Order: sequence, then C-alpha cells, then structure tokens
Amino acid sequence: MAPLLRPPPPPPHLRGLLRRLLSTAAAPSLMLPVRSPCPAAAACPRFLFGPRVVVGATPRPNVVPVRAFMATTAASEAMQGKRVDGEYTAANVQVLEALDGVRTRPGMYIGSTGPRGLHHLVYEILDNAVDEAQAGYATKINVILHDDNSVSVTDNGRGIPTDIHPQTKKSCVETVLTLMHAGGKFGGSKSGYSVSGGLHGVGLSVVNALSEALEVTVWRDGKEHRQDYSRGKPLTSLSTVTLPGESSSRQGTRIRFWPDKDIFTTTINFDFNTISSRIRELAFLNPELTITLTKEEGNTEVQHNEYCYAGGLVEYVKWLNTDKKPLHDPIAFRKEIDGITVDVSLQWCSDSYSDTMLGYANSIRTIDGGTHIDGLKASLTRTINNLAKKSKTLKEKDISLSGEHVREGMTCVISVKVPDPEFEGQTKTRLGNPEVRRLVEQSVQENLTEYLELHPDVLDSILSKALNALKAALAAKRARELVRTKSVLKSSSLPGKLADCASTNPEESEIFIVEGDSAGGSAKQGRDRRFQAILPLRGKILNIERRDEAALYKNEEIQNLILGLGLGVKGEDFKKEALRYHKIVILTDADVDGAHIRTLLLTFFFRYQRALFDEGCIYVGVPPLYKVERGKQAHYCYDDSDLKEVVNTFPPNASYHIQRFKGLGEMMPAQLWETTMDPERRLLKQLRVEDAAEANVVFSSLMGTRVDYRKELIQNASSMINMDQLDI
Repeated sequence: MAPLLRPPPPPPHLRGLLRRLLSTAAAPSLMLPVRSPCPAAAACPRFLFGPRVVVGATPRPNVVPVRAFMATTAASEAMQGKRVDGEYTAANVQVLEALDGVRTRPGMYIGSTGPRGLHHLVYEILDNAVDEAQAGYATKINVILHDDNSVSVTDNGRGIPTDIHPQTKKSCVETVLTLMHAGGKFGGSKSGYSVSGGLHGVGLSVVNALSEALEVTVWRDGKEHRQDYSRGKPLTSLSTVTLPGESSSRQGTRIRFWPDKDIFTTTINFDFNTISSRIRELAFLNPELTITLTKEEGNTEVQHNEYCYAGGLVEYVKWLNTDKKPLHDPIAFRKEIDGITVDVSLQWCSDSYSDTMLGYANSIRTIDGGTHIDGLKASLTRTINNLAKKSKTLKEKDISLSGEHVREGMTCVISVKVPDPEFEGQTKTRLGNPEVRRLVEQSVQENLTEYLELHPDVLDSILSKALNALKAALAAKRARELVRTKSVLKSSSLPGKLADCASTNPEESEIFIVEGDSAGGSAKQGRDRRFQAILPLRGKILNIERRDEAALYKNEEIQNLILGLGLGVKGEDFKKEALRYHKIVILTDADVDGAHIRTLLLTFFFRYQRALFDEGCIYVGVPPLYKVERGKQAHYCYDDSDLKEVVNTFPPNASYHIQRFKGLGEMMPAQLWETTMDPERRLLKQLRVEDAAEANVVFSSLMGTRVDYRKELIQNASSMINMDQLDI
C-alpha cells in the first residue's frame, strides 16, 4: 500500500481559531488577512470581509466554512501607522468667520447653486416684505428685475430699524445683514412679528453673503438711510439723509442685490414667469396686499404685472379650476384658535379624476405637506363618511369611503398662520407643529359639516362623485388583478416589448420610452445593453386627464408603463426603491405627433405619480433635427440656430448636404447612439415641477375636457408662432 501523505499542520493561530469556531455556537465577527501577492506582505495588507469564494474549485465535504476572521498583529500595526500619518489636532479645525460658512456651503441654505437656489434669493427677500404685510404694516410690494441681472424688492412697511443695537454696538441694519440668527422673528415679548415666514434670522444675511453686491435703503422717521455691501461685508457706513417735504412720511425698505457669479453654477438669469408664479401665490394668500412685478431692459419696462386678489383663497381655487366643470361654488371658512389661524377653501369638479391640495404655513408653500395637510385629509374623510351615513347614502354596514375616493376631483387650498411654526430646514418644505393638526381637524369638521347640512344638494353631488370614484376603484382593482394574473400565466411581470438592461441597480439604469416599433428597433440596436432599456409605445397612450381609474388600468400601453417602470398603484405612497429605473427618458420624434405623445406621457406621470418629478426621475431626450454632411465630416444640429452656425463655418463655395430628420426611425442605430443615447454626448432635459398650482392649471387646460378654454389658449399663443417654421 502506498504511504498516506498528510498535509502539514496549520499554523498555531489558525488552530486556535478553528478550535473556537467548532466549540462555539455563534461565531464572532472578526477579520482574517488574505495572503498578499506582493513580497512584503506586512507592507501591503488586504482584508476579505465575509465568506471567501473560489471560482471553479471543487467543494470538499465535511469542511466548516470560515465565516469569521481575525486581523494579524502586522496588519494592526500597519493600520496604527496609517492613523499616525493622518494626525488630527486643533490645527485641523477650521473656524469660519461671520458669513463665510454660507459661502462655503450655500446649498444648505438655499437648496442648490442652480436656478432653484438663484430664485430662492428673491423669495427670501420677498418673504421678509410679506411678513410686514402679515403684521399689518405693509400694503404694497414692488419687485423689479433689472437688465444688469440684479433684483430689487421694495415694500412700504416699517423699515428695518437703524438705531444702534445694544449687543453688537452696530446699526441694526448692519446687524441683520452681517450676522446669522439676527432678526425680529424669534417670537416672545421681544419679537416684532406675531406671525412670520422667517424664523431663523438668516434669510437676509444669506442673500447678502451670496451677492457680489447689495444695496439696502431704509425710509424711516423722516430719513433715508443707505449702505452698500459685497459678499457679506459692508463697503460703506450707514449714511443718513433727511427727506424733504411730503416724502418725509415715506416708510419702508428696499433691497437690491447682484448674485455672485462665483457661487452659482448657472447663468445669472431671473425668469419672469417663475417669480410671477410665486408672487401670484402670495397675493392669493394675502388679500390685503398688492404686489407688482416689472422686468426692465435699459430704462424701458418690457413686462409689468400687478397682483391683488381681494377674494383670497376663494379666488385661488377658482383660478385653479378655471378650465374645469365645478359641482358647486367654492366652500370657504376661516377660524382662529389660540393665536393660530386656519383658512381653507375647497371645491369639487365633475370632470377631474385627481385631487389638488396646496398647503401653506405663514405664506410659505409646504411642498412636502405637514401636520396641516394631514389634519385636513383625516377630517375631510371622516366628515364626508359621517354625513353619508347620516343621510342614508351609505349604510352602517357598507364599506366606508377612503380618503382617495373622497378627494377625487377636489381642489383645496389650506393656509395656516402659526406664531411659532416648526419647519424642517431653512427651505421650509414641511410643517411639523403637532397642535396644528388638532386645530385643523376641528375647524374642518365644524365648518364643513355646517355648510353641507345647510346645502344638501352640494352634499349629494360630492357623495355621488365619491361613490363613482369608489366603483371605479373597485373596477380598477379587478383590472389590476387581471393584469397580475396575466403576468403570472406568462411567467414574467414585464411587458413583452420591453428590452430590459443587464444591470439590476436602479440608480445606474435608465429606460427610453420611444415612439413606435421603428424607433424602438433602432434604439434597441444602438443602446448600451448594460444599463439602457427600451420600451416602444404603440401609437398615442390614453389621456388620463379625461378618464377614470378603471379605464386607466384596462389600457394596455398604460399597463406596460406601470409594470415596466415599477410605478405601483395610483394613490399609494411613492417608493423610489420600487422603481426599476431612476432615469426615465421620453424620446419622441421632433414633430407635432411626437410633441403630443410627449405631452400625454407627462400628463400620465404628473397625475399618476407626481413624486417622479420631485425625485428628478423624468427626462426628455433631445434628438437632432438636422445632419449636415460635407465630405467625410458630419455635423448634427439640434435647432435652426445650430444649423446656421455650422453652415456659416463653411467657405462660400463649399458643397454640403443637409438632411432633416422627420423621425427617430430614420436614424441608423449608430447615429441614434452617437447623438441621443450616449451619456457623454447626448442632450437631456430634466423636468421638475417648481410650481404645482401652475402645472395643474396647464395640464387641465391642455388635456382637459373644456374645449373652449383650450381654443382660447391656442388663440392667445398664436402670436408667438413663426408661421415659416410650421412643419406642415
């Protein structure tokens, strides 16, 4: 018999480790050094975390897998040496002076250094002026967009105090402009405001810190005071001039600032329409206030709007429902309890199948909701169900109406004024006061019950709308179950036309929704299969603005979108982790039909799962319009100006060929990849909803049932169209 060869015994430290593993029920969580390929193992240690897997090895029976590992002394010494090299002492601690911290981390205070943060500077100054109006001292605010990319905001309030502050020994103007957490809105007996949107005393000083220049002018006590600043630091002392004659009674504050180009990553350009939307909101929320917005070019006014809505929230709801068919006049009520004011207006419409709820706290839009929205929803559902059972429309044993059914077709605006609001962060996107929910629930229940009992016809129409929503939801549930059943029978929950990507990580995966099989074929061949998926659509999808939920789930193209993207069920809380792709790209032809399909898709995403826009998941791909060939060189142009610029680079007698792309299907797969799908060269536009109220009105006008309003919209916009550029 051949001698039996035995392997050499393991080292002592491994024998001890194995003995502990075999004698202990639960192995400790340690680390084991992996043998280094380099000669000096101690100089370059590598660590394996978790079980080790060897590809292609034959498994050996009766071997205990090593799941816990221990570090060697050499490795520990190496880590100790590394810690010593990265010494951490008091010299490493930075202390930023005054407003330098704002300039170092501006996104913390204004959200971003892009267009949103740029416009947030205007809102901070504007909110300060509105606080004067809420306190009862200001009645007019003027906002001017100057042609040098500066903005001035002027109010006729009390004016910032100009006397010397007892703590800082500087003028009060300089104190609030140069120090964080200096202001008159902290509440208590020393506060200058009973209710305000400003809370932290940082808004004005943040704007000052992020401006390359700022001018402040204060009219107070018959005098005009002026001071100039740059990047948060005063350039001049506070000058004072006595006002002559009738102007001596003038009061107020004007702030004019020039944003710092070194801070913002975008071109300094204030959008008139974006600021106009915010001003319109503030005018609706403060009926006693008049706000003007002017855009200047040189010394000429090129745009000028004035906003004043004496009807307050009632006019706001009417404006939101301009192109809808209301079931009744707006219901409005106002109640003040313990210094907290609750102001609500709501209206149901017969031709709307989604709800619009806008919440404000101290005139600040709370886009992420809060306790006032939670209280409104809960009280609304409970009140309508109680009235339905009281009127015998619903029997006690019947299923109750859910909040989604009650709110279908409802437009509601709630504004609360809270002396000591609790917001989340400086951008104030959610209200957190628990006492507000209780007061809102009480106010809604009392006032809505009283109104509907006095107007039984309105109650009947609301209940009829809610019951129809319940029936549609039950039909939709059956349709969803049918979709799931079909999916199980097909052994796949994904639509057949979806060409999925290899990656299973949603953060790196993207899907292109393309128009038709022809474009889908080119896109499938031209894509990068590792992370790009393609979903072709057959024709135009359903316009869900005009259809109920049951019809939505029965539509095959809508089903493909829901299943392919992982959107879940309408009305449920949005879960980004359930999405299969975090980048959803709409890619349609550059013609009228392509624009229509794109609008239908945007309507679907906005009404079905609006949070997709908030999370930044929706994109629009921009394919080229022209291909210019000259010799062996090819240039792609995305609009007429690009085409003109390229052609102008050619010699006068040059020969070239221009191809106009009518559709994506005309492009070869390589061309489509090169121009539209390659992450290094493509042009994508990310879509976000900056103003939910404005977006709601636009979608209702373009996609709703009211043809007369849409006709008027087209007629009003006809002057903006260049007839020579129409693709007929």
